[in-house]
Amino acid sequence: MGCTLNVRRKAGPLTRGKRGAVRLTAEGDNTMAKYPKTLGRIEAVWNKLGGEEGVDRFLRGELTVSAPTRVWKTWKTIKLGTGLKTANDFRKALRASGFWIGDWANDILGKPAFTAATKESELELVKVSVEELGFKNGATRQEICQRAQELGLELCPNEVDPQLRRQYPDQPYGEWLIVAMEPIIDSVGFLGVFGVEHDGSGQWLYGHCDGPEGVWSAGVRGLFVRRK
Repeated sequence: MGCTLNVRRKAGPLTRGKRGAVRLTAEGDNTMAKYPKTLGRIEAVWNKLGGEEGVDRFLRGELTVSAPTRVWKTWKTIKLGTGLKTANDFRKALRASGFWIGDWANDILGKPAFTAATKESELELVKVSVEELGFKNGATRQEICQRAQELGLELCPNEVDPQLRRQYPDQPYGEWLIVAMEPIIDSVGFLGVFGVEHDGSGQWLYGHCDGPEGVWSAGVRGLFVRRK
């Protein structure tokens, strides 16, 4: 049998059952009528932690609670290490295929931090909005990337976006996506990440400014690597 916690205007007695489960009830006042949702959550948390013993362990820091890893659907699989090694290799390949390169993207593409894989491999990409990661009012890149990793996603190698631009010729008009990656410092000291866009001028590899206080709005869609 469970045990009952009598919630009164003054603290009531708490009796414990064999399994340590608790059920919250109110007698003599309107506590349950006033706070039904709150008391129900307290009951659920108490039981989820394993009763009094589990709560005590949690408060002592001996028991941790983590969010379950979400199963993400692969949006697109792309190839890395396709033989293009340098910034100039990518510039020539993109332009030869009719793609445009923004000035900022061209800048960070040429920095030493940009690298390409030497062996061919495939990566499964996940497309997810900032809101889907739990930020209804937007968040910084650091907050977004940390939450994504907690939920089972990984940051993209910086080769992903130039390769994606080449391998995504059917990008819908009006779509723009940002690649979640370790930012590259540009020529004036700003942090830059890549993105792909299809607008009235064509299909672009572009650069996105990531200032220290910059907030990505809730509707921004980022690309992450699906953790295997």
